[in-house]
Amino acid sequence: MRLVDTHVHLEEVEGDVDDVLAEARAAGVTDVIAMGVDGPTSRRVAEWAGTKPGVWGAVGHHPLNQDGPDLGLLRELAGRPGVVAIGEVGLDHADEHRGPHDAQEEWFRGCCELALELRLPVCVHTRECTEAVYDAVRAHPGLTGVMHYWVLDWDWARRFLDLGFFISFSGVVTRSSRAELRDVASRVPADRLLVETDAPWGTPRGREGRMRPAWMVDTARTLAEVRGISVEELAELEWANVRTLFPGLAAPQD
Repeated sequence: MRLVDTHVHLEEVEGDVDDVLAEARAAGVTDVIAMGVDGPTSRRVAEWAGTKPGVWGAVGHHPLNQDGPDLGLLRELAGRPGVVAIGEVGLDHADEHRGPHDAQEEWFRGCCELALELRLPVCVHTRECTEAVYDAVRAHPGLTGVMHYWVLDWDWARRFLDLGFFISFSGVVTRSSRAELRDVASRVPADRLLVETDAPWGTPRGREGRMRPAWMVDTARTLAEVRGISVEELAELEWANVRTLFPGLAAPQD
């Protein structure tokens, strides 16, 4: 079984990184895509992607930063071995005191244009501004990517699917209060479904503490159950989708 954690903040997971990765591999999570959220974290994940087997990188700029992205740096880092996406990027209007709302759209637009230039997918964050995110994505024809940590309803999922985007589910889908989200997960087309942790967030039902990549197997089991397939079939489905969206990940690392 080969599961891919398509969105993890590896530097924030508790414990030594190599131990965290070994634990994940033992559980069946063989690969992770580590997110950059600013210049320093993007540098770090680009370095890990070039040196740690099973680690791939996404370089980006989280909308809750106080300053804009260094697009020149992101462009340089995106060319390094093992970097497969631009992310985490997007919009977030949940906290009026972080990430100036009047600048976020400009930042996101710049990152989307960079992704188009480099022919890389984007890993998109949205919170309390879904219409604005949708409009920004739609304004960039040809852009590919994934809506990460999906918690919205089917109507919104369908709209992003119609733009060609993938939908990724975290441990939130396992929680007893999220029956509607599990229904969405059952309806996403098989060729557009991805799985993630967003560790150290998104802890699934029955686990205690901060999320770890190894625990993504809980999410995979829930997704397999609601879709009426085995976990092994779910893993095969996800791996095929990963290769489609992140073709650089299918290539062997040096």
